[in-house]
Amino acid sequence: MAISRIKTSSILQGFPKSRSVLAGNTAFRPEYLAVGHGASPFGTVYDFDSTSGFGSKYANPASNFSTGNGYSIDFNSAGTQIMIVNGNTPFVAAWPWSASGFGTRHADPATLSVQGDAGEFNPAGNAVAYGSYGGAQVYAYAFSSSGFGSKFSDPAGIQGTNGTRATWNPAGTYIAIGASASPYINVYNWSSGFSTRISNPATLPTGYGAFVQFNRDGTNLAVAHSTSPRITVYPWTTIFGTKYANPATLPTGDGSGAHWNPANDVIAVSHDTSPYISVYPWSSGFGTKYADPGTLPAGTRQGVEFNRLGTSIAIPGATAPRIVAYPWSNATGFGTKYTDPVTAPTGTAYGVSFG
Repeated sequence: MAISRIKTSSILQGFPKSRSVLAGNTAFRPEYLAVGHGASPFGTVYDFDSTSGFGSKYANPASNFSTGNGYSIDFNSAGTQIMIVNGNTPFVAAWPWSASGFGTRHADPATLSVQGDAGEFNPAGNAVAYGSYGGAQVYAYAFSSSGFGSKFSDPAGIQGTNGTRATWNPAGTYIAIGASASPYINVYNWSSGFSTRISNPATLPTGYGAFVQFNRDGTNLAVAHSTSPRITVYPWTTIFGTKYANPATLPTGDGSGAHWNPANDVIAVSHDTSPYISVYPWSSGFGTKYADPGTLPAGTRQGVEFNRLGTSIAIPGATAPRIVAYPWSNATGFGTKYTDPVTAPTGTAYGVSFG
């Protein structure tokens, strides 16, 4: 089945809530889980805890999340801003964020893009970028506590058609953008804007590049895509390295998302055919696939993400309850599915983010 407009989100990096408990000598704070989805209010944020799962839903912002499908949602690294990329004008929106939830929505960018896809804040929090269907294929803006600044100049020499997800490496020195046509991925040097485009990898992904992500130390770059093997991973330095061997057990459907755990020793891939999620140990390549969860997600999945402790994994999708989450252990894999949230996302869930 060919991928068509599969959306995912980037890592949500919000501050935990102010309440905390002590676990040994380490202060553990509850988390957030945010979901972008396809019906009003187009985004939902929950309190979340790795022990009990979904907690209370935050109140919606006074100004609606967006005017169209919420294709990605992201916090800046300081946890003081939240952004959503959506399918209708103005295509991107942002709010201040605190433990109380949403503040007053920032003014829209002065120069609007065309239809947005998925993206994120850069690690420094002073820029945002996202793929787009049409136009320049990727749009980037300066950002501050006051909101959107000027649009950065479009990148030169972008290849393929229709930008999908845009993401930075952890150092903020490279930006990768998925594409719906060959070469299915573009990577640029980044320094206060787009710089030189990096040469394509020797072995290209085999289909629609729905999702791209660097791992947590920036040494690998993954592309979830249509067409077997559906997940392609490259070593990364300043250029693409030689593609890693495919996993022995391939994902069963077109890839829609890929995410490493915080320790970089597990990689998860979401896809559009049962069991909808495939997770592998990672050590300079794919290990033996973990057993499927006892309770499978229902229907096509649009993304996947580990929480920042590596103790939970969440998977958004098209079928109710649209967002499912499980405890995670590297030793045993999936735990028993968490109870679904009391208030489910409205419409297809396109992306999930932990903070």
